[in-house]
Amino acid sequence: MRDDPLLSPYQLRHLTLRNRIMSTAHEPAYSEGGMPKDRYRLYHVEKAKGGIALTMTAGSAVVSPDSPQAFGNLHAYDDEIVGWLRRLADDCHEHGAAVMIQITHLGRRTGWNKGDWLPVLAPSPVREPAHRAFPKEAELWDIDRIVSDYADAAERMQAAGLDGIELEAYGHLMDGFWSPATNRREDEYGGTLDNRLRFTHRVLDAIRARVGPDFLVGVRMVADEDWDKGLTRAEGVEIARRIVASARVDFLNLIRGHIETDAALADVIPIQGMRSAPHLDFAGEVRAAVKFPVFHAARIPDVATARHAIAAGKLDMVGMTRAHLADPHIARKVAAGAEHRIRPCVGATYCLDRIYEGGEALCIHNAATGREAAMPHEIARAATPRRVVVVGAGPAGLEAARVAGERGHHVTLIEAAAQAGGQIRLAAMNPRRAELIGIVDWRMEELERLGVETRFNTFGEADEIMAENPDVVILATGGLPNTGCVESGEDLVTSSWDILSGEAKPGSDVLVYDDNGGHPGMSAAEMIARAGATVEVISPERFFAPEMGGLNHVPYARVFAEKGVRVTINTRIRGVAREGNKLRVTMGSDYAETTGTRLVDQVVVEHGTLPDPELYEALKPHSVNGGAVDYAALIAGRAQAVVTNPEGRFRLIRIGDAVASRNIHAAIYDGLRYVKDL
Repeated sequence: MRDDPLLSPYQLRHLTLRNRIMSTAHEPAYSEGGMPKDRYRLYHVEKAKGGIALTMTAGSAVVSPDSPQAFGNLHAYDDEIVGWLRRLADDCHEHGAAVMIQITHLGRRTGWNKGDWLPVLAPSPVREPAHRAFPKEAELWDIDRIVSDYADAAERMQAAGLDGIELEAYGHLMDGFWSPATNRREDEYGGTLDNRLRFTHRVLDAIRARVGPDFLVGVRMVADEDWDKGLTRAEGVEIARRIVASARVDFLNLIRGHIETDAALADVIPIQGMRSAPHLDFAGEVRAAVKFPVFHAARIPDVATARHAIAAGKLDMVGMTRAHLADPHIARKVAAGAEHRIRPCVGATYCLDRIYEGGEALCIHNAATGREAAMPHEIARAATPRRVVVVGAGPAGLEAARVAGERGHHVTLIEAAAQAGGQIRLAAMNPRRAELIGIVDWRMEELERLGVETRFNTFGEADEIMAENPDVVILATGGLPNTGCVESGEDLVTSSWDILSGEAKPGSDVLVYDDNGGHPGMSAAEMIARAGATVEVISPERFFAPEMGGLNHVPYARVFAEKGVRVTINTRIRGVAREGNKLRVTMGSDYAETTGTRLVDQVVVEHGTLPDPELYEALKPHSVNGGAVDYAALIAGRAQAVVTNPEGRFRLIRIGDAVASRNIHAAIYDGLRYVKDL
């Protein structure tokens, strides 16, 4: 791999980057009180260990108190941040990676009822739908103090020993001045392009006056808002030229699109089922126009696309940000000739949706990401090999078998179906979500490498399992559809599983009752609508699909709008009865006893799953722990040592949906944390 363009060093002025792979600025929401403490630091250090050239922290660190965090942002306006960032930078540097940080004033992209409850501010009082605040128009004294705040923040980042900073001009305050959609001012900061760039030039001048000419400064900027109200491509490229001509910056990090709504954001940051690298060619065109170092990231999930971006001269540094959430060791594996072992990003965007819904970034199928203090990315071998039997080859069982194999145990994986995957295979039946099968395929390849024995079309009976003389039995048998939320007529309904698997053909007039709020019900509704049926989705929630974040909401909402799917909230199904060749559905709600009826051809119900306890109950009496779990040890990342039956023959562990209906990430997390210390 000596001639791999991805592995070629890149010289950014005085800074030598060891390869062309970076993760762009993003906010994983691991901060504590606005500070990048141990969890935040270890997340970035893992990428440095993994061979990345540049890890860009924060997305973005806020420079002023009236730019309160919207999703765990770091506080660049607080002197305390210097010490925390210095430790992060030192640790990453020790492993050969450069570290930068993105700083910003969020402008209208936040809320007033956070932090110090100061008014949200923007160039003009134009509301951003995504964060819903009504901003005040920035006064001249606001502009003066924020320019100074940028310079103060830059000085802190230099003092922390970072390699550089990046200014965010992508849906925030800075580019809010650039865009005709958000700048309606009639003073010296509005109107002509010179005026709209005045704030940017003031910020750059103030930063350079504070940090000097040698500290690296870049701009992550929108160069085409792809919006009839916003910046045109011609204006965006001209802004890029002018910023470069100012001789105040060292690189550009390019974005295309606008982000004021979930629908617009999904076109900027595409998810599964959408085009990979949709803006790569655009970034290359701007690079050719400005003849200046260009970085870019937007769904570049695989090494082949990243390699093409560099080899074709489209980019100088390629951002693989979500890909590093899935596997922080991409560069190291490429260099070692182990590209095939990279854990793939499957585009689920569980990471970003969790952030936007107030959680922290978690990869759908790498449970170590963000948990580096307790969960390993590389599994250590056990001192003593054991005999481990895993029953069930869904996400929990596959992960448990993989981790046990990495530990060096003798592992047998038993699965009743002909193929691995469990509910992932069901989810991937929706063509738009087919990439999810990568979660299964990667683990099956790892199991083959590790020599794990797999037995498909095998129903695990208690006697047969005990005949294997296991030291540990892991039950990952999942669950079965639960349609018991319907008070009467349950025998007349169809489960979402039946629709997704193709076992049940959609009717012509279908009611989908989603009392779960995640992907299964929505995916079933999408597939039914695409089949040409008339569909109504009914949910007891205040808003539909509350378990899904905004980016994953977008493709469902688009299909529903295109196909005329009706959505009814605050409503429950009470009962279903046959009426001729139709089904009469009686509805109620938490607010009224009855709300009406519907006459349909088919009722599809999604209410999660229930585990089948038969095998678990049969094995419990023969186990040393009776199925009991030491939660304190589990939370602390220690091995299970509960003994309730000293005469037991094996330890019994139940994981994933075999315990209770949850999701893919929870199943994989169980597989990792229960097995990593076996």
